[in-house]
Amino acid sequence: MKTVVLAYSGGLDTSVAIPLLRERYGCDRVITVVADVGQPASEIASATERAETLADAHYTLDLKNEFVDDFIVPSIKANGLYEGYVLGTALARPLIAKKIVEIAEAENADALAHGCTGKGNDQLRFEAVFRATDFDLIAPMRDLNLTREWEIDYARDHNIPVTVTREKIWSVDENLWSRSIEGGELEDPYFIPPEEIYGWTAAPENAPKPEIVELMFREGVPVSLNGRTVDGVTLITELNRIGGAHGVGRSDNIEDRVLGLKAREIYEHPAATIILNAHRDLESLVLTRDELRFKSMVDATWAELAYKGLVDEPLYADLCAFIDETQKRVTGSVKVRLYRGSATVIARKSDFALYSEELVSFGESAIDQKDSEGFSKYHGFQARLARRI
Repeated sequence: MKTVVLAYSGGLDTSVAIPLLRERYGCDRVITVVADVGQPASEIASATERAETLADAHYTLDLKNEFVDDFIVPSIKANGLYEGYVLGTALARPLIAKKIVEIAEAENADALAHGCTGKGNDQLRFEAVFRATDFDLIAPMRDLNLTREWEIDYARDHNIPVTVTREKIWSVDENLWSRSIEGGELEDPYFIPPEEIYGWTAAPENAPKPEIVELMFREGVPVSLNGRTVDGVTLITELNRIGGAHGVGRSDNIEDRVLGLKAREIYEHPAATIILNAHRDLESLVLTRDELRFKSMVDATWAELAYKGLVDEPLYADLCAFIDETQKRVTGSVKVRLYRGSATVIARKSDFALYSEELVSFGESAIDQKDSEGFSKYHGFQARLARRI
């Protein structure tokens, strides 16, 4: 008897994977796992219902708090951007993979499976965790070289209920931190996305009048919204709602995947955009110039590892240790103005601020302005010397 545990999303790929694991791989028992990392409750419910119909056993796990504490919070501290856009899907994959392994151990399973294709990043993120175990690995979509059109036909022929059609073939992946939309006509970089693909954000031109939100950070972590202390899941959920109404957090990027392929990726991430803009601004107030310069390099390397799903790489822990040290002074409040797709920091304060109004003001004489003459003399000397070489 061969038991396999499948990371199950409820979508096309993972739904057709269940019968394929029996037909093509001889699996006698297919166990599915739905990980709730912030998808809509209706989506979790429908995925659970579908899995309980198709699989031999099923688990639905509420991982939202763990996702925030162990993956989103480190990303906030590291200003988690990959090639300029918010890391979202990548953050959830290692957590889901680790839970799949735990269930496989408890169920005495023989193998682990995912529904990722051989062209995307998620296969690598899952397998960075899976391949560190002694379980066999099965990747039906990749192994069988399947296309989405073939899967749609297969699902129809096997009476598998799916929502994807040939007309609306794009794929949506959603978690608390971001929503990604890809596939179908969206793969054409010159195709203008229809408004119907967006689920979290209003069209910026239809957004309401400006709104100001205030975030309080404690050691790099947002802990209150508009003066009200809330847990991380609530704060992010509320900011997604507020920011989305203002059209904040849309991105349309040509992304360099881990395998070297370029792909078009469209994302929605209102809360992430607001929080990261505020966090970076607060850091500029409390960290020194050298700290900010060096941390920008650390953040970029952190983002590369997170994008690849390499959270068990020792360097990842090393970088987190440095980042955590810098965050000890990242405490204070930031006000952000939301308007027609923008989230602009307009005010900030902190007890750890390195800014001194007395020193910088043109109306004060706390420092002797003649002291700055040495800087211009030194740089002038360096310029003259360079011309002689």
